[in-house]
Amino acid sequence: MPRMTIRPILLHPDPRLKKAAAPVGEITDEIRVLAADMLQTMYDAPGIGLAAPQVGAMVRVLVMDCVKEEGTDPRPMALVDPEITWASEETAIYEEGCLSIPEHYADVERPSEVEVRWTTLEGGTATERFGGLWATCVQHEIDHLDGKLFIDYLKPLRRQMITRKMVKLKREQARA
Repeated sequence: MPRMTIRPILLHPDPRLKKAAAPVGEITDEIRVLAADMLQTMYDAPGIGLAAPQVGAMVRVLVMDCVKEEGTDPRPMALVDPEITWASEETAIYEEGCLSIPEHYADVERPSEVEVRWTTLEGGTATERFGGLWATCVQHEIDHLDGKLFIDYLKPLRRQMITRKMVKLKREQARA
């Protein structure tokens, strides 16, 4: 395995976070390296999910690992060109956050279960039904691939307030 690199995470507002990512199609070494770097970046952040556009790569790749229990083995997953093939009518509300919008959280309602089909890093096809935190995470990351952020589910005033705070944070970081 090549040495993994922690990549800088783009912060909202950034126009790249609002653009739809391009399908990957063929799995290349470049995509495998991207996925490995993204997992390293996600664990370092620390987070439970990361989409390629968040590290400036405009392709449909996401990584996630929602294992939180102490003593439980991690379950790093890389999904290439993921698509939701089924969603439950039942919904669940989770407090979501985002590595591109640090220190801001909000309740978002989404289907409580989804079935997702994707291409593996070996080039095969995989399908899995996700529930609970995994379902919320995979939907949040697929939204990123479509240029949508969790704050887009919020009322305009709350969304504008978070965006203003993020602009201020980015200004402060630029001065530092």
